[in-house]
Amino acid sequence: MSDRKHSKSFYDKSIKNSGKKPHSKSGEPYKGKVFKDKKDTKPKNPYFYGIHAVDMLLKRRPIDVLNLFIQARDDGQVSDEHTRLMQLASDFGISVQMAQKERLAELADSHQHQGVVAQARPMPMADESVLDTLAQKDNALFLVLDQITDAHNLGACLRSACAMGVDAVIIPRHQSAPITPTVAKVSVGASEVIDVVAVTNLARTLDKLKKAGVFVFGTALDETAKPLHECDFGGKVAIIMGSEGDGMRRLTQELCDTLVYIPMANTLDRPQSLNVSVATGMALYEVARQRLV
Repeated sequence: MSDRKHSKSFYDKSIKNSGKKPHSKSGEPYKGKVFKDKKDTKPKNPYFYGIHAVDMLLKRRPIDVLNLFIQARDDGQVSDEHTRLMQLASDFGISVQMAQKERLAELADSHQHQGVVAQARPMPMADESVLDTLAQKDNALFLVLDQITDAHNLGACLRSACAMGVDAVIIPRHQSAPITPTVAKVSVGASEVIDVVAVTNLARTLDKLKKAGVFVFGTALDETAKPLHECDFGGKVAIIMGSEGDGMRRLTQELCDTLVYIPMANTLDRPQSLNVSVATGMALYEVARQRLV
C-alpha cells in the first residue's frame, strides 16, 4: 500500500489551510476542478462479488443490497444461476443491471467475480453481548483468530468454522483483517451466516469466557503442547489460532488452558508449519469428529 502522506503537494496543503480559492501562476483565480484525495472518493457501500457470496447476501439481508450487476454475455443468454439471482433480487425490489465483464472486474476490484457483483451496505459485526448468551450453551464452540490479517485466510477460516458448527468467531478489533467483499467471496457466503465478533481486548474476552466455563485450547508448536487427537473437546470449548508468522501473542497464550499441535508426517524436508486456514479446518474437524462420535 502506498504512503498517502505525500500524495498532495505543498500547494494543495497551503490552499486547504488558508481557506482561499486556488490561483493560477498569472494570479487569476483557478477555474479548473480541484480533486479530492482518492481515498475520500471510495464508495461507502462496497461491491460484493461471487455467486455464493451474493446469493447469501440476498438471502440473509436483502434490505442492505442496493444494486445487482450481472455479466452480459455475447450470445445474449443468461445462465441458470444468474437468472435465479436476478429473480431473487427482483422479488425484493433491487435494481438489476447488465454489465460487461470488464466493468464487473472494475467494480469488484477482482476478476474472480463469476459474473455477479452486488453493491451493499457493509456487514455489521455481531455485538459482544452475543458471547454471553452463547457461552451458556453446554457444547458452545468458539473460534478465536489472533492477528489473522490476510483476507483470504480469514475468509477460509470462516468457511471452515461455519461448516464445522462453530457458534461464533472472535477476532481482535484492531489486529485482524476486516470483513471485506474478498473475505465474503472466499468464505462462499459464510461471513453472512456465522457471528463474527470483533473485540477491543482479546485477553479480557478470553478471561470472561473462561469464567463462564469455556475451556480454552491454543494451537502452538510448543514442547508442552499435546497432540490434537489426544485432547477431549467435549463441553464448552474455544480454539485459538495464531498468525502464521508470530503465532499467538504472549498474553493470549498465557490464558490457554491447554496447548495443542497438529502431528505431521516425519517426512524429510517437509514444511514445518501449515497454512493457518488449513490448520483451522483440521483442528475444527477433530472437534466435530469427537462430538459426532
